Amino acid sequence: MKFIININSSQRIEAINVTSKINEIIKKANIEHGNLLLYVPHTTAAITINEAYDPSVMEDFLNHLSKIIPYNGLYNHFEGNADAHIKASIIGNQRIVIIEDGKLLLGRWEGIFFLEFDGPRKRELIINL
Repeated sequence: MKFIININSSQRIEAINVTSKINEIIKKANIEHGNLLLYVPHTTAAITINEAYDPSVMEDFLNHLSKIIPYNGLYNHFEGNADAHIKASIIGNQRIVIIEDGKLLLGRWEGIFFLEFDGPRKRELIINL
């Protein structure tokens, strides 16, 4: 089964916690056990799993990633978003998560984050169960 979560980013770079939206889809689909594939069909966005309890973790993550791959670096790509392409490629556009007893099998503090690197934009997160 394929589902799509529409995401509207509001900043150029941001981490959007989509865990609760994914849990809603699992519940609606009545899936008890299986695998969940998350796929981001954009070359300047990504998906990751990280700590969701303390928001400063993702803030630090994005800040340091931007120090390593700065917006105003010396790039050949003429559209002005070369850093976004590099960040998205390094982080990746897909994840697989196990579903057990109708819930995502995540660690105690973990959440799933859609990472925007070239916003604000309207995006999609594709979910396959």
